[in-house]
Amino acid sequence: MGQYVAPLRDMQFVLHELLNVESELKQLPRYADIDADIINQVLEEGAKFTSKVLFPLNHSGDREGCHLDTASHEVTTPKGFKEAYKQYVEAGWPALSCDPEYGGQGLPLAMNNSFYEMLNSSNQAWTMYTGLSHGAYECLHEHGTPEQKSLYLPKLVSGEWTGTMCLTEAHCGTDLGLLRSKAEPQADGSFKITGSKIFISAGEHDMAANILHLVLARLPDAPVGTKGISLFLVPKFIPQADGTPGARNGITCGAIEEKMGIHGNSTCQMNLDEATGWIIGQPNKGLNAMFVMMNAARLGVGMQSLGLTEVAYQNALVYAKDRIQMRSLSGVKAPDKAADPIIVHPDVRRMLLTGKAYAEGGRAFCSFIALQIDKELHHPDETVRKDAADMVALLTPIIKAFITDNAWIATSEAMQVYGGHGFISEWGMEQYVRDSRINMIYEGTNTIQSLDLLGRKVLIDNGAKLKKFGALVQAFVEENGTDEAMSEFITPLADLGDKVSKLTMEIGMKAFRNQDEVGAAAVPYLRVVGHLVYAYFFARMAKIALAKQASGDNFYKAKLATARFYFARLLPETAMLIRQARSGAANLLDLEVELF
Repeated sequence: MGQYVAPLRDMQFVLHELLNVESELKQLPRYADIDADIINQVLEEGAKFTSKVLFPLNHSGDREGCHLDTASHEVTTPKGFKEAYKQYVEAGWPALSCDPEYGGQGLPLAMNNSFYEMLNSSNQAWTMYTGLSHGAYECLHEHGTPEQKSLYLPKLVSGEWTGTMCLTEAHCGTDLGLLRSKAEPQADGSFKITGSKIFISAGEHDMAANILHLVLARLPDAPVGTKGISLFLVPKFIPQADGTPGARNGITCGAIEEKMGIHGNSTCQMNLDEATGWIIGQPNKGLNAMFVMMNAARLGVGMQSLGLTEVAYQNALVYAKDRIQMRSLSGVKAPDKAADPIIVHPDVRRMLLTGKAYAEGGRAFCSFIALQIDKELHHPDETVRKDAADMVALLTPIIKAFITDNAWIATSEAMQVYGGHGFISEWGMEQYVRDSRINMIYEGTNTIQSLDLLGRKVLIDNGAKLKKFGALVQAFVEENGTDEAMSEFITPLADLGDKVSKLTMEIGMKAFRNQDEVGAAAVPYLRVVGHLVYAYFFARMAKIALAKQASGDNFYKAKLATARFYFARLLPETAMLIRQARSGAANLLDLEVELF
């Protein structure tokens, strides 16, 4: 069922040559002792675990799926999932980037991020059980009481217990202000929570001894809308005094959603019947607290799609080198065979290079963001922390939407490489397409991410955050503008930077007169800015490759060719997108509803 080999060489290139992570971490006292050898050793071990333990379970887990016992409300995960999770816990992987105060290893997110790419490439469905737990950890770490932290965080850090986030209800998706779940205060300080939640990933399973649900609900006197939402911690089993799981709580799985992909993860309908919970953070401020987990999830979904892009590309490449079909248009390339390998055909190269470029661009982008989060949390200089926080806020919706869009493109192209075998399940490629399509929807649809970027992250502060990223682009352009060898990258990068500035101003002016202009322009706008981000990183990677191409290492030759393909074949999409964004709202709204 295919293969997965962690792209360690490219990960090391991004971390050590592009981002100079070791020197960056030296500026953070917490990570001052982390060097390249430590990073490489951890990632090499991660590569072994993901390729040998998780990847073999991916296809079988998709075929088998999860099973619910309706009498006990217990869910059984696919064969091998539970055993793999045990190995994961015993090896200490859940604790990698967690706080040592609660049993964590205290390693940087920039390292953990690369490991999560491997996890998602090898088995996204399995990885979701662990990724949501990490989000719950982050939320409790920031907003939990000292008592909650001491009781629950060590269990999440060790992996003994897992976590979920319970937001969505059947009548409301992204519009959480409409949710109806109720929380009644009790004399002992706890709450009785009643309601129903849907689409809860990893909501019930057999992999851990307890599951900690983070649930949004309303207090009796809560204001309407999002200002009246509180966040509660609702464990599957109520902990006893010694911290071990005790009585079964009133939160159960009523059904498993029958979805198009990610079958190995139990996406549950969860019912709360006076379940006991404890408030996290302040009353009616639950959405603020939950945003820690939601933003972590959005970054995580971007990593899911980066992982799918990489593994789909890898397998399509192997197939294209092996499959023989027709002869090259420019003459026979494999005279000893009845036909040439299909990798000789230009359009097969285009499809493969699309996946390769989107994987490498996404890897550079995600690693950069992970490093910014490390700076935001741990840099001693307040100004650096603020700038890093602004960069993360600006780019998080692009991580989620642009990378998941690109994974849908890349996995579809990879399936196309296989021809008829691509849509036959035994080859495994169609699973990546199904899985990647879901990633564009959950954790806030890509349209929601686009509205967030344009409305909340760009226009609301008159482009201040965007200008900070623009300053990085401008500095690189000025530094390399006179280098003739770099002109094929610098010229289009500078040009797109100017166009983004003008487009942003134009949309902002239109929005003063009609807010629908924001909604009409948001989706193409995000892809334009996403391409600006990728163009920046590809230009930086090209500079390194140009300097080292004479070394004889073919890695740099391939990196340079990929960068050239990106600028020649993928970046030109921005011309169409800019015209779409500028076209205004009228062509969308002038047709009366009755005439559709």
